[in-house]
Amino acid sequence: MKKEQWGVVLFSLLSFHQVFAEDGFVKTRGVQLVLNGYPFYANGFNAYWLMYIASDPSQRDKVSSAFQEAKNHGLSIARTWAFSDGGYMPLQYSPGSYNEKVFQGLDFVVSEARKYGIKLVLSFVNNYENFGGKKQYVEWARNQGQSISSDDDFFSNPVVKQFYKNHIKTVLTRTNTLTGVAYKDEPAIMAWGLMNEPRCQSDPSGNTIQAWITEMASYVKSIDGNHLLEAGLEGFYGASKQQTNPNFQVGTDFIANNQIPGIDFATVHSYPDQWLSSSSSESQQAFLKTWLQEHIQDAQDVLHKPVLFAEFGKSGANQRDEVFNTVYSAIYSSASAGGSAVGGLFWQLLSQGMDSFRDGYEVILTESSSTVALIAQESQKLNHIRKMFARLRNLDKLKRAKDVRSAQWRAMNKDVDSKN
Repeated sequence: MKKEQWGVVLFSLLSFHQVFAEDGFVKTRGVQLVLNGYPFYANGFNAYWLMYIASDPSQRDKVSSAFQEAKNHGLSIARTWAFSDGGYMPLQYSPGSYNEKVFQGLDFVVSEARKYGIKLVLSFVNNYENFGGKKQYVEWARNQGQSISSDDDFFSNPVVKQFYKNHIKTVLTRTNTLTGVAYKDEPAIMAWGLMNEPRCQSDPSGNTIQAWITEMASYVKSIDGNHLLEAGLEGFYGASKQQTNPNFQVGTDFIANNQIPGIDFATVHSYPDQWLSSSSSESQQAFLKTWLQEHIQDAQDVLHKPVLFAEFGKSGANQRDEVFNTVYSAIYSSASAGGSAVGGLFWQLLSQGMDSFRDGYEVILTESSSTVALIAQESQKLNHIRKMFARLRNLDKLKRAKDVRSAQWRAMNKDVDSKN
């Protein structure tokens, strides 16, 4: 083999190796996520507790253990909180006043994610009062003399919005005490989430949420041009497709909200056991299948953006495998065809010794079960898709390189012939 041909093969092998190098920023290309230029399909998990646990150095082994076990099972995305507002052991004591010990816990989470090749999705605030949320923000504003009528004023009151923007800026510009890298420059972070499950039921039209996402997405992007951004939506539709929703409306619109400039990919949550609690398991399963397919199709054909199934789960072990298998099958079917579904994050992952965090949905990877086997199997299948696309891309690169060399060779011979 000629020296030049070895160079092409070596280039191809190095390019293929980059598929498994997780140190780049995740980007989007059409309906796909891409990492180092290759489609990125990934299995993952939710673990809201990471920063909270890591703020106690004696408990940090639980974070490391979770990431190690996740890696062992092929999981490569973790979604967690970059907030804790007021209350016990907060990240933010009051507007602009931060708990450095807790912030260093988040620093540890980010540094460990980098170590284990886990990409993070970090949310800025909660819709609910757990860990403070929008209720705490409006209370802070009320204490400063603002006229607040409901928690939904979070989305429109200018003082509250400025508190929230200040928090965003603080997180984005934070320099990690362990790595020395600013969060906005950290490749281990895949994406930011504006809010965990934003809802504004006082305005079912969706206009309030639409204006808020538009403003806040623009603000995040003005500071951080490296990372992807998602709104944190559950996937409920507006009036145009309200029949697809469960029997309630929360003031969001999957289509309109995700069409906003600055929102890079759509998210969907799936909890038929909560949303249709009075229905039979068969009805819940039927709803779930339709829910998944509708969102995949709309992300593909209407939004032209990737869709991440950012939360799904089933309370109790009974029929959990059926739910996981339904979600995973829909994702794989789409991903294997180059479609818009890019992965799923189950709720929730716990480490051993965290019994007080159990909520009925927990999965502990060290406890052998059929659910854990399903999780590992999905990881393998999505990883296979990454390899498949990498091979196709590298074969295409190799063909183009050969074509260029052939053209150069023909031109050189033509030049020699003309001189003769």
